[in-house]
Amino acid sequence: MQRLVPIMVGLLIVLAALSSCMFIVRERDYALVFALGEVRNVISEPGLYFKAPPPFQNVVLLDKRIQTIESPDAERIQTSEKKNLLIDSYVKWRIADPRQYYVTFGGNERATQERLQAQIRDALNASVNVRTVSDVISAQRDKIMAEILTNVARRAEPLGVQVVDVRLKRIEFAPEISESVYRRMEAERTRVANELRSIGAAESEKIRAEADRQREEIVAEAYAKAQAIMGEGDARASAIYADAFGRDPQFYSFYKSLEGYRAAFSDSGDVLVVDPSSEFFRFMKSANGAGAPAQ
Repeated sequence: MQRLVPIMVGLLIVLAALSSCMFIVRERDYALVFALGEVRNVISEPGLYFKAPPPFQNVVLLDKRIQTIESPDAERIQTSEKKNLLIDSYVKWRIADPRQYYVTFGGNERATQERLQAQIRDALNASVNVRTVSDVISAQRDKIMAEILTNVARRAEPLGVQVVDVRLKRIEFAPEISESVYRRMEAERTRVANELRSIGAAESEKIRAEADRQREEIVAEAYAKAQAIMGEGDARASAIYADAFGRDPQFYSFYKSLEGYRAAFSDSGDVLVVDPSSEFFRFMKSANGAGAPAQ
């Protein structure tokens, strides 16, 4: 048993030495192999690798995945109209040159974020300062983001960093001018609403006037047609009367006298002062209704 103890200790020492000489590179990592403080090799392919034991060689792993930096606070940027905007942004980036990245930042991700945020702030100022509020909010928003991406990517490339995308998340007015802007917007909307009401009222009056004109035309046309029909009826009635008178003048005279009697004696309260021998009563004097001949 005493002989096995040194053997086991030796095996443990050998295993420890072997484990310090092996390292695994995952799909999401870069591996920087250092020899006496100098980068000797950069490994980007995943797998199992060997190295000399410390302190002769050591390995530093860097994340090769796309990472996101979001601005903790909205940046206050001034437009060409001297109006302050609060802009939130984020940037997507990854390590493109592991060796240069480590030389620049020493593998410190926080230092990388601070440097990129400063570059984004400068690019935001350069793009927004020369544009109006309308351009920044809507008209040229995509163009601004493209300019910022180009600017930041160009400045980040010597640092071993590739900037994949830059986006503006939220753009709004600074609190001190928001209220005045809202009041102006409200006044503008009120003006537009009043203008639309005026246009509507004018159109309404126009429609009413047109309707009245058409009504007058229709009534006038109907009245003309009615008068024409009445005239035609009167003419036909006169023709019928004339035809009847021509066929039997005595009956026609009798009929017209009856109409005269009906009209004269329709009201019992009426008083007539008429000569009894007048032509008006000639059919009443005849026993057979034929009437005496006029004298």
